[in-house]
Amino acid sequence: MSTKCQEEAEQLYRSGKYHCAEAVMETVRRHFAAHLSESIVSTVSGFGCGSGSGCICGAVSGGTVALGLVLADKKETTRLTKELHTWFKEKYSVTCCKIIRQNDNVVCPVLTGSVTGKVAEMLGRK
Repeated sequence: MSTKCQEEAEQLYRSGKYHCAEAVMETVRRHFAAHLSESIVSTVSGFGCGSGSGCICGAVSGGTVALGLVLADKKETTRLTKELHTWFKEKYSVTCCKIIRQNDNVVCPVLTGSVTGKVAEMLGRK
């Protein structure tokens, strides 16, 4: 499931219809909360390109919101959010969009897919 979600999110990003946070959210919605309207994706629209300021990666922000959307337990959401951020930092060294894009400005679709795959893997354990 995580590989399928990873590929789907990357494809959504590359389509140009969704940015990083939206692609993560839409993919998680489709696979883990399909009963919710696609309009829920707009809740993360402000997170693209590091929330416009270049700070935290939009894919990580979208993944954080997606975890909260699917999980009903605040403690579990907090725990998995920390796991997601730790995993991302270990894998990519930083969570700052500006720094990530400075080093490789075409990496965003891959990061989007990678984060979505990780979120799907974490949700799949539940």
